[in-house]
Amino acid sequence: MAVIDNAIYVDGHRVSTPDDLASTSEALAEHGGFAWIGLYRPGPDELGLVAGEFDLHPLAVEDALVGHQRSKLERYGDTLFLVLRPARYLDDVEAIEFGEVDLFVGRDFVVAVRHAESPDLARVRARLESAPELLGRGTMGVLYAILDQIVDEYAPVMEGLENDIDEIEAQLFSGDPAVTKRIYDLAGEVMETKRAIAPLQGIITAIRDDLESRESVDDSALELRRGLRDVLDHVLRTVEKIEEYRQTLQNALTVHATLVAQRQNETSLAQSEQTKRISSWAAIIFAPSLITGIYGMNFVFMPELAWPWGYPLALLAMAAFAFTLYRIFKKRSWL
Repeated sequence: MAVIDNAIYVDGHRVSTPDDLASTSEALAEHGGFAWIGLYRPGPDELGLVAGEFDLHPLAVEDALVGHQRSKLERYGDTLFLVLRPARYLDDVEAIEFGEVDLFVGRDFVVAVRHAESPDLARVRARLESAPELLGRGTMGVLYAILDQIVDEYAPVMEGLENDIDEIEAQLFSGDPAVTKRIYDLAGEVMETKRAIAPLQGIITAIRDDLESRESVDDSALELRRGLRDVLDHVLRTVEKIEEYRQTLQNALTVHATLVAQRQNETSLAQSEQTKRISSWAAIIFAPSLITGIYGMNFVFMPELAWPWGYPLALLAMAAFAFTLYRIFKKRSWL
């Protein structure tokens, strides 16, 4: 069902719940106040009906239907169109799921189009209905509450990121080869989080400036500006944390590269030591083998064959060559 909730509010209280989208304008004309329509992944027919009721701009409607937009604020006459990127942390897979909320905010209507499970706009509506003084501030009060909810839901996301980074710092020195991919994946999530929340700085500032221009004729604008300032402070702190996480991951990647290079050097040194040992023993064995090979050529005329001391001296020469080479290699720490 595309329509999650549809209500008319007057002075902070729900006065009507139209049965369908087509009757919303009639109820609004009858009671006054403003309409707040919540939609979940609507199709062209549902959103087209709302667009016709409230004269929504076709380009904004197209963006809301397609989804996957960047965070932004656009103005079409008296209607504000906002694209917001909420997020939630999934503990079971240790990953961040990003959603999208498209808001059409006019003087007497709010249309919220949600494309994912986050944020919980039913919770926002319940909060406002229990606080008539905030809901009584009209559509800008609803906009403030939705922004506040989205920013608040970034807190557990940041906690999840921090835990993942702590795990990576411990994993760096364990020699786990999968740590490189995890660092890259986490760095991508950090950058995606920054792209989602960083534009809120400009969006909230623009809304505050708009409220400031109306402050002389609307006393509630001052309180809304104070609330938005608090939300903006949370956004700024979150962006600062994201930048810290990004730098930490960059440092982790540098440390990991250093550790990998160090392990490779240690392996190369170990292999070099083994090569020297093998070469040394080969040289030691070569000298006796050379003498043995010469005497094994079976020449008839060899002076040593008729000499009684020839065989013992050959053995002595073999031993002497081998012992001398052994002492040389030992002194050089090759053995």
